[in-house]
Amino acid sequence: MKSKKILIIGLVWPEPDSSAAGTRIIQLIKLLLAETHQLIFACAAGKGPYSFDLSGLGVTEQTISLNHSSFDAFLQEINPEIVIYDRFVTEEQYGWRIAEHCPDAITILDTEDLHGLRKARQQAHKHQKDFNPDAVFSDPVTIREISAIMRCDLSLIISEAEMLLLLEKFRIDPSLLCYIPFLEEPIKPADILQWKKYQDREGFMFIGNFLHEPNWNTVQVLKTKIWPALSKILPGVGMHIYGAYCSQKITQLHNVKERFYVHGRADDSLEAISMHRILLAPILFGAGLKGKLIHAMRTGTPSVTTTIGAEGMPGELEWNGLVTDDLEEFPQFAAQLYTNKELWTQYRNNGIAIINERFEKTKSSKAFISMLHNILTNLEQHRKHNFTGRILRFQTMNSTKYMSLWIEQKNAADQSR
Repeated sequence: MKSKKILIIGLVWPEPDSSAAGTRIIQLIKLLLAETHQLIFACAAGKGPYSFDLSGLGVTEQTISLNHSSFDAFLQEINPEIVIYDRFVTEEQYGWRIAEHCPDAITILDTEDLHGLRKARQQAHKHQKDFNPDAVFSDPVTIREISAIMRCDLSLIISEAEMLLLLEKFRIDPSLLCYIPFLEEPIKPADILQWKKYQDREGFMFIGNFLHEPNWNTVQVLKTKIWPALSKILPGVGMHIYGAYCSQKITQLHNVKERFYVHGRADDSLEAISMHRILLAPILFGAGLKGKLIHAMRTGTPSVTTTIGAEGMPGELEWNGLVTDDLEEFPQFAAQLYTNKELWTQYRNNGIAIINERFEKTKSSKAFISMLHNILTNLEQHRKHNFTGRILRFQTMNSTKYMSLWIEQKNAADQSR
């Protein structure tokens, strides 16, 4: 494929050491750079101390303004051939401007995960109800998200479970979707030799970005439902919590007497995981793929999680630990795995197969590059095939456009006072 100028519009600047979403976008960036494309990453959010240095990869960084005509001038200057939206809300914010100033640019939505699915599951959990998959149909976030998918030329879906939902429940045309999970390097024998052994590890652990509600909820479950029982089964063993953006409500859970340790941000998430024997992730709601579980496999660390935690990951393969939704069984499973070296080693090896057979980067990246090439060479026909998307672009973008222009004028009036 001939080198193209690609604009990526991010909701935030990537922080791969803080979240799986940050890791995901960096993986996509590296994939596109390997194809010799020229990349510009634009974002209206402020940079933080943990923002990734994209310029070090050869990516042009550009700060932009939301609801401001300066973005139009920026578009006209760079004239991108491909535009990637990082999450559906960036498509809502900037899509109409792209359509107006770069109508021939291919538009790609990286969904990260299905936000509407995650929200519907969270609402079911909040109201202590069993999750009904049909609940996603009436959720406003789902409607917005599916509309964004239809408006774009291609959407990247991280989980096979979410691919099935979009294809079977929402009847999205397969030509608009591309399954591309985490893009992992294969685990090689030399990597395995570097892993810490069973006897060199201590305690249980959990890690997550605490701006993400499912992670905060998981720590609450660990503290109130899992650890009280598990700590009695294994006295002397510790539970270690790591994570970015660790607020006071989380740090106050630290209790040395209970052996429940809140460490805050880990300088190196892989190193933090590898120090401990088992990762516990009793995730009760969420969507997409869980980066913490991928990292556990990469470090030879078995895990105990729920069906939502493991969703879309093992396929037909055996999990690298145990999966249960019964919170009373969860501590028993965790204790069994912690104390049985043979079982621990067996499950650790299952993780090698999952990474190498399910997430090795060339497996799905080739399909993505092929789909992108086909759209580039047949864009007009591709868009004719998606006439519903054309309707949504016409109707929705006009309303978004005039709302954005109204906000711009209001901001200008406020500044002139």
